[in-house]
Amino acid sequence: MNVTLNLDPEVEKGLMARAHARGVSLDDYLQELVAKEAGLPVAAEARPIHKRFDNLSDLLLNSPFAGANLDLERSKDYPRPVDLA
Repeated sequence: MNVTLNLDPEVEKGLMARAHARGVSLDDYLQELVAKEAGLPVAAEARPIHKRFDNLSDLLLNSPFAGANLDLERSKDYPRPVDLA
């Protein structure tokens, strides 16, 4: 069964943070929450993210943060000039 949820951005951020803290994807974390609410037994520990991907390209292509609209732009501040004399 497929279900589509339209989450508020703040709720999504909170869930993403909890999933990341557990080392699982948001999908896996939500599946676990729904299983608990349904009264089903839940696996004790999900596999950490680093054990679910074979290489860096798999991790980047299937990132748990995909679609999270994270702002990862680096700071445009440049270092101050230093007088080495």
